[in-house]
Amino acid sequence: MDVLVSRPECERLQPHLVSPTLRDWLIGALLKIRTKNNQLAPLVLNAAQTEYSRACTRRNIVLKARQLGLTTYVAARYFVQTITRPGTLTVQVAHDQEAAEEIFRIVQRFWANLPEVVRKGALATSRANVRQIVFPRLDSQYRVATAADENAGRGLTIHNLHCSEVARWPRGGLQALVSVRAAVPPGGEIVLESTPNGAAGVFYDEWQRADETGYTRHFFPWWLDPGYASLVIPGEFDPLTPEEQRLAERWGLSNEQIAYRRMIRSTMRGLAVQEYAEDAISCFRASGECVFELEFVYRQLESCGQPVQLEENGCLATWMPPVDGHDYIIGVDPAGGGTEGDYACAEVIERETGLQCAELHGHFSPRDLAGKVVALAARYNAALVAVERNNHGHAVLTHLKAQNCPNIYHEGTKGGWLTSASTRPVMIERLAAVLVETPQVFYSTRLLNEFRTFIRHPDGSSGAAGGAHDDCVMAMAIAFAVREAVAGSKREQDQMELLSVLS
Repeated sequence: MDVLVSRPECERLQPHLVSPTLRDWLIGALLKIRTKNNQLAPLVLNAAQTEYSRACTRRNIVLKARQLGLTTYVAARYFVQTITRPGTLTVQVAHDQEAAEEIFRIVQRFWANLPEVVRKGALATSRANVRQIVFPRLDSQYRVATAADENAGRGLTIHNLHCSEVARWPRGGLQALVSVRAAVPPGGEIVLESTPNGAAGVFYDEWQRADETGYTRHFFPWWLDPGYASLVIPGEFDPLTPEEQRLAERWGLSNEQIAYRRMIRSTMRGLAVQEYAEDAISCFRASGECVFELEFVYRQLESCGQPVQLEENGCLATWMPPVDGHDYIIGVDPAGGGTEGDYACAEVIERETGLQCAELHGHFSPRDLAGKVVALAARYNAALVAVERNNHGHAVLTHLKAQNCPNIYHEGTKGGWLTSASTRPVMIERLAAVLVETPQVFYSTRLLNEFRTFIRHPDGSSGAAGGAHDDCVMAMAIAFAVREAVAGSKREQDQMELLSVLS
């Protein structure tokens, strides 16, 4: 189907788009939506939609505040692709049936408001079942499914996939996501989109792992919708707090927007940071009391820099290369090595200052992990290697010895560090104290994010929130525990030498 749209008409429909794409011209010229005032109108792209259009790739993950129109825009984008590219299958997956029906109404409205000659010509439809539009003359289809169907993608080749509100998919969403994503060929387009819903689960993991998986992150805060400011009841406006002043200056927020922020925070309290996201860190709320001081976590997350070097397909990050004459410690938290299980992690710190130098993180078998740790220890001046000897640690220690690792930490005659019911609380509290006293020693955003989701459980124990990980936390806790143990041994040795001299 050939559709020609004049540039003046596109500029009238979307005046704030300096250089809209052809797809966005078609969206503005052809597609109608129901506005918040219940009016039928052309889809004029707002700020969030425009920015997504500018920055999107073939693999996208979208973290957003509520009601910014991203679901509508993705539906419009995919609808245009479906009706202009013969043989296209588009699938949108909603978190529940009500949301799926609403998305389908949006898509039906797109079709129903096209010119009649088009609807009765090339875009004549034959609906096979509920929430499906079939264009037989184009051999194209548009489907809307729910995440409750864990086999939604099996047997299909999906060219455009939009997974909506992934953080709220039933049963954790992993099986459904695996099913539909496997149906998309390399040239297809994927959007994983959601408002945040806790610091755990499949969407949280996908957001954190985007660099590894090749997905482009997009974050859209609530103030991109200027309509929120109009909901404020006029009245006296108290002076800005220092936090509000920083926020207003950084993002150019008006007094009305700050007033709206105050209103939602007073009514929604702790949920406001989740439902009306302002940044891509604090919006992921961890349920439960965090062991680590969040003020220091957020402060360091804002200031920590990127690694100076990434190796091993991104699994090994280096911030501080080794310095001749300096001593280093490597804390190692092993894992079984399966791709669906826990990660293995090794944290390198400088012994004197505790400065984080490097981080190895990935799914490694005990043998592979041992080999990588041996190489890392050799790089860092024959670093002292402290492996948690619980569970898989025994196998790692065996491989370390077989590979002639020269400097393995021992407790008495036993190699490795034992994390037990008595040592674990002390290790964690020591690490929490280091964060407060010297937060600048930590560089890894993965570690800092694990700090955020490391909570106290109702039974008094502590660990990762459900669905989150604590591999980096435990590896770093081991490194600092061994640093303290080595320093204690050195103090005892110095005292013994002093007594020997005095006697």
